Amino acid sequence: MNEKFSIPGAGGIIVKTINGEEHILIQERCKDQSAEEFGLIEIPAGKIREFENIFDCLRREIFEETGCEIEKIEGESESKTVEINGCRVINYQPFSCAQNIKGGYPIMVQLFICHLKNDAKMQKESNESKNIRWISKKSLKELLKEKKNFYPMHIETLEKYCSK
Repeated sequence: MNEKFSIPGAGGIIVKTINGEEHILIQERCKDQSAEEFGLIEIPAGKIREFENIFDCLRREIFEETGCEIEKIEGESESKTVEINGCRVINYQPFSCAQNIKGGYPIMVQLFICHLKNDAKMQKESNESKNIRWISKKSLKELLKEKKNFYPMHIETLEKYCSK
């Protein structure tokens, strides 16, 4: 029997204050391997490379998908690294976690709240996402009422974020 495993990933809720109101960055999914999810609203996320630090992965994925550079990831400064017997292990606490247990893509995602560098630039689309934009927390709460418009992996995390 050929055993298959879930794929580890990292994702970020990117927060920015615009005119005194809290906004987050959302985008529409357009990945070739998942046509049934094309156009669903999501937050930037992606796969962790072998032995890649999760925080480095998150910065890389966010930059690849949005062009944005991250200055701070909440929880990163509290993470601890243990190095012993030839191993290096990072211990951290994400904001939220999600696992796809049915469907076409077996992924587990650790999600964090992120803050941009002050002069961060944003692109409008990439080869994996389109319609990259800021949405107020208030508008996001309203949009979340139509759950079918969202990538399922991110719904509960976004609802948790809106309730804080």
